[in-house]
Amino acid sequence: MNKPTMTVSSSPHLHAKTNTASIMWSVSLALAPATLWGVYVFGFRSLLVLGVSVLTALLSEFLLGKLYKESTLWDGSAFLTGLLVGLNMSPSIPLFIPFLASVFAIFVAKWVFGGLGANWANPALAGRIFVFFSFTTPMSSFVAPRTLASALPDALASATPLSLSKTAVSGGTLGLDGSSLLASMGYPATEFAQNLSAMTGISAFTIDSFLGNVAGCIGEVSALALLIGGIYLLARKIITWHIPVTYILSTAVLSWMFGGIPSGLGVFGGSFLSPIFSGGLMLGAIFMATDYVTSPISHKGQIVYAIGCGFFTFLFRYFGSMPEAVSVSILMMNIFTPMIDRYIIPRKFGDTRELRKKQKEARA
Repeated sequence: MNKPTMTVSSSPHLHAKTNTASIMWSVSLALAPATLWGVYVFGFRSLLVLGVSVLTALLSEFLLGKLYKESTLWDGSAFLTGLLVGLNMSPSIPLFIPFLASVFAIFVAKWVFGGLGANWANPALAGRIFVFFSFTTPMSSFVAPRTLASALPDALASATPLSLSKTAVSGGTLGLDGSSLLASMGYPATEFAQNLSAMTGISAFTIDSFLGNVAGCIGEVSALALLIGGIYLLARKIITWHIPVTYILSTAVLSWMFGGIPSGLGVFGGSFLSPIFSGGLMLGAIFMATDYVTSPISHKGQIVYAIGCGFFTFLFRYFGSMPEAVSVSILMMNIFTPMIDRYIIPRKFGDTRELRKKQKEARA
């Protein structure tokens, strides 16, 4: 007896024009502004890091596809993973580190669990965390962007504003917010940021973090470029607002409410804007926390998941040993995703309050 080759089910039938390849390449395109800015401010070395990351990911995908007899190289997933790995690296990183990160991301985090759609953690995040804890010193060493290279002292050029503030507070410098701490240590700001700060009252360091004139990973420094990519993804309906907006707002609110405690500024003494634009929050919230496979299905579940990401990011930044904890926070919430999906069940298609009310009345 022949088994049926097609599943027949009742209507309604939904059809979407999008497929895996279009989604993956759209996300990669959305990362173009942040990638171009990173290459511009950090120079050719950053392009080399990105090239090693992407080519290694593609080669790993090709070899594993051959092994498993699956053609997956052109769906864009490996390219996107390699690109995200590279964007999460320091421009000065030794090239063997992005190589190892991409191999780990594709082989261990993706294919060991069954390939695309079966991974429990975002592959790029897993690759970054693997090399971060394996090679902490080079992963924590950075270079000044060309916009500040002549003004940034060598002693400060190898650290991000977040890590400098964290070190100062740990060393006993209290009573100053993040911007004041940076100013006291001689961290410069661009002339444009200083002029805009005088007109708006917003810290010049916050403005430079928004524009991308700070030390950091290649793809994380410009919040503006990442927001442009995020708006594109929202317009294309590749992602929804629930995860990125909730993640960013929860981090900002918690930082404002309790972020001033370690600095001796008390409750509601923390900054609101600076934590949003600093570090990898924008990159993580828009491009990695929104991964379809590792984030909850329902919108309510996504909001719970994003609040968890924001809470852990705040907790690790201000009360943990790490100045930046976006990657670890998202990975932790990836672990909770199955539980969130189990207890926050999406509403069935066509189910409404009126329908449930009628069904209840009929049973009565």
